[in-house]
Amino acid sequence: MTYREIKPGNRLRQHVKCYYTYESESAASFADTVFPSGNMEIIFNLGTGKWQTAAGDDFVTNPAIELWGQIVGPLPIKSIGKNTMLGIRLYPHAYFLNDKVDLFTNQVADFRHLSDDSVNTLYAQLLDTAAWHKRIELVEAWLLNRLTLSERKLNKIAVINDIMQEITQNDFFDNMENVASRYGITSRYLQKLFLQYTGLTPKLYSKITRFQHSLRLVTQKDTSLTSIAYDSGYFDQSHFIREFKSFTGLTPSGYSVESSPVTQALVNN
Repeated sequence: MTYREIKPGNRLRQHVKCYYTYESESAASFADTVFPSGNMEIIFNLGTGKWQTAAGDDFVTNPAIELWGQIVGPLPIKSIGKNTMLGIRLYPHAYFLNDKVDLFTNQVADFRHLSDDSVNTLYAQLLDTAAWHKRIELVEAWLLNRLTLSERKLNKIAVINDIMQEITQNDFFDNMENVASRYGITSRYLQKLFLQYTGLTPKLYSKITRFQHSLRLVTQKDTSLTSIAYDSGYFDQSHFIREFKSFTGLTPSGYSVESSPVTQALVNN
């Protein structure tokens, strides 16, 4: 498995966390579990293999262009064959998606049905282009065009971004009513904006961000659970263990990054 992250251009950095490429050297299949990340993703499948995600008691094959909504619990996946993927990891306030992105929570949707025909043109161009840097240029040009078309949303999205930065600080202990009042809005409207543009409530987004920080520390294996809990902003170790298990299905001590090729690629990048 070869995984690489690429930073977006300056104009897109407040909207796009990174682009990433993934290539599997082997056609051998493997199973894994994806955990909540707090981000949405668009993934272009450019290889001959396929990815599948759990749907009830079965697995379904993902579409050629995937939109990953907010995942709020452990989601089993399978890789079959040699996969080549180009992903766009978006910050939660996905400026160019339709409103009400909470409709896609815990789903992998076919992005071709949710966007205009320009995404099909982009996909065809990506398939016809072998060089990764050229593929990134095509994706970036497409995103910049979408940004221009979405300018009316940017003021609301800027507010969401500022609040997200505030509530994910380790020393944040304020309540949402006080946060909302500082921005001249009600806490109810704040909750509505978050769901509309990120697919999450402010509280759940804060929990997922805290979990992701703890997951990075757990994979290092040289820190006690008590230290991880307090460093990540949990009240105590039992609170940390309970929340970690809700997002992974495992306790921190029972989790092994070696059994998760996807997580291992992310933490080692």
